[in-house]
Amino acid sequence: MVKICCTCGKEKAALKRPKTSEQLCKTCFYAALEDEVHQTIIKHKLFSPGERVAVAASGGKDSTVLAHILTTLNERYSYGLDLFLLSIDEGITGYRDDSLETVKRNEQQYGIPLKILSYKELYGWTMDEIVRAIGHKNNCTFCGVFRRQALDRGAALMKADKMATGHNADDIAETVLLNILRGDVPRLGRCANIITGEDSAQPRVKPFKYTYEKEIVMYAFFKKLDYFSTECIYAPFAARGAAREFVKDLELVRPRAICDLIRSAEEFRLDAKGGQSHPVAGKCQRCGYISSQDVCKACVLLEGLNKGLPNLGVSRTRGSKGGKAGLPASVDA
Repeated sequence: MVKICCTCGKEKAALKRPKTSEQLCKTCFYAALEDEVHQTIIKHKLFSPGERVAVAASGGKDSTVLAHILTTLNERYSYGLDLFLLSIDEGITGYRDDSLETVKRNEQQYGIPLKILSYKELYGWTMDEIVRAIGHKNNCTFCGVFRRQALDRGAALMKADKMATGHNADDIAETVLLNILRGDVPRLGRCANIITGEDSAQPRVKPFKYTYEKEIVMYAFFKKLDYFSTECIYAPFAARGAAREFVKDLELVRPRAICDLIRSAEEFRLDAKGGQSHPVAGKCQRCGYISSQDVCKACVLLEGLNKGLPNLGVSRTRGSKGGKAGLPASVDA
């Protein structure tokens, strides 16, 4: 039986929205998703007129759809934002070099400038070189830490006021689960924040916080957007993959499970007696970038690589604050 769009009542439904179970045609789906992101931006006051905003761009579906929608909404609602694409070249042959070609095309398609920074120029190492030195274990820890700092450096270099990332609802739900498994109480209490680093020079915002990955994929597919879909060659070795599969299984049973996980982190509270204090942001004594420690995680990891001690700063020792032996670095979305 042919389903008719429940919004316009005329066109054939193209999909069923997972959160609302609405049957929508393509046109009404575009309008619904774009309006959802717009309402998220307005409700949480993610941007202010005149701000220069870096759009973290990897060439994948999330960042490509984010660039497309932010460009569209910026023009439609006169946000007054100065947008540009910011990409990081981790140095992964056969993956990042190809995806960056997509980002370069996005620059022309959306008419906004692009800045690319590489691990090699920032740290003296590519991810391929790091993996050859340390093996596949913990390589995602290195990449995650270096990438976060590289984005911060790029945003500062380009004098951005804020950075917009393509983290979607599925990503945040996975992060909530990972921080529960790692027992990382401080990060669990803030990993679902829609704005992070508010006390830094370039706060990060997540316009897709409540947007399901399935809908981002369908939006990109229906709009025929140009994006890179190959998974990172090192991703199969990441712990996040297991969390992702678990979240997908939960979604099959209960479509609202993704939003429920996010809400659980939003509502998470610590009692005054047993609570852990959040780390206070300062500056790394070596590189000068934001850190809650005297020496930031990136500098510790880089020191280990340069000294031939790749485990330095990766594994926690038993009895150390906030974790157990063998647990990798905790994560923020």
